[in-house]
Amino acid sequence: MGIYHDIVKGKNKLIGTELIRLLDLAWDNQGHIGDLLLFHVNGFFNEELVPFNEHSTKKLNPHVVGPGKEGHSEHAHYKFIHLYKTTNTAKITYQEYLELVKWDPKRKKEIDKLVEFEELSIQIEMLVYLKFWEADMIIKKLYQFVRILHGEPYDWYFKIAESARDPEATGTRQDILRNHIRDKIQSISPILYDVLKSTYKTQIRNSIAHSKYSFHGRNIHLNNYIEEDPASQLRGMTFDEWIDIFHNTICLQNEYIRINNLINEAYGKMAIENDNIIPIQINEKDGRQYELPLEYRPEFKDWSYYNEK
Repeated sequence: MGIYHDIVKGKNKLIGTELIRLLDLAWDNQGHIGDLLLFHVNGFFNEELVPFNEHSTKKLNPHVVGPGKEGHSEHAHYKFIHLYKTTNTAKITYQEYLELVKWDPKRKKEIDKLVEFEELSIQIEMLVYLKFWEADMIIKKLYQFVRILHGEPYDWYFKIAESARDPEATGTRQDILRNHIRDKIQSISPILYDVLKSTYKTQIRNSIAHSKYSFHGRNIHLNNYIEEDPASQLRGMTFDEWIDIFHNTICLQNEYIRINNLINEAYGKMAIENDNIIPIQINEKDGRQYELPLEYRPEFKDWSYYNEK
């Protein structure tokens, strides 16, 4: 039936509070003053500049900042999710809805219609789920955030594998989410570890992506159960279980946006006190490190490399 404010409010108390604690910890643990700024502005190694530099007298630093392809993609997904959130909020609490669908043979037609509409909502929610957990930028920023929490340098060469023949990739989406984000955050935040473990499941992702599911009553039957595969042990889940997973995703997306905004706001204040300049650190593959200045434009609240006039 959509997003339930009472569920979001309850989850925000846990997820929102914990992520603000982690943001405070990240400020303390970052190895360089500009690491969280790089998280916000999306620092990355632009491979397309390498062949350009080979044939040009003017050399451009391939360590760049800005949205890039993944950022523009994220914006498209954000608009879709935002539209869903602003047009599909339930006017009743979840407990009130459960009372409406409680079985009563006298109300069979009404209940069937409610469940049919709920099925439609879940199909759209499944797309929202994929847009969050498959998005390159979100995976990348979660990965970088966990590194910062551990005091590790910003990874300019992060790359999601597009095929098995990609030796320089950081890993597949699934591996990064499980090994570099979820499992790595456990020692710092058991709370976030539990949320990630219960929310992102490879089998659910694959079931949605390949349309291998069906509805039976208020239950989702997953058609990709594999007895010998430990990652595919779910035969199905109730609508109630899906609603919990989906609302976790919505809350994580809300906090992801909030953390980005808080970081930009904090660095903006710092920049204004420092001639609108904040240094960031380049970490080369060979271990070489050096600083470059980013310039802040208060009127636009954005950043770019500083070019001395």
